[in-house]
Amino acid sequence: QVQLVESGGGLVQAGGSLRLSCTASGRTFRRYAMGWFRQTPGKEREFVAAISWSESSTYYADSVKGRFTISRSNAKNTVYLQMNSLKPEDTAVYRCAAGTKVETTPEYDYWGQGTQVTVST
Repeated sequence: QVQLVESGGGLVQAGGSLRLSCTASGRTFRRYAMGWFRQTPGKEREFVAAISWSESSTYYADSVKGRFTISRSNAKNTVYLQMNSLKPEDTAVYRCAAGTKVETTPEYDYWGQGTQVTVST
């Protein structure tokens, strides 16, 4: 069992930056691929970024490529999402997820509750 807790969300002006963190409980964090997804009311969950357990592979949605960076610290049981050049359309609840393989679809085993990111004009 893995429990995930996100933090770092908030209100930021367009063009600004935020860094989200997702800390996992348990000693098996290093075995899991991690992903970030986002969701707004009335829309389906959208893939944002993912990283393999070994950090050798990262994946990004086209909408965030070049602006967002996913990374992880297995020593700290934490995955990060550095978000730069934020746009109002990035406004959403961001959730991290853990699974046995890297996916760009919501095929993950464990999910956090999410953290709100709001980008103002």
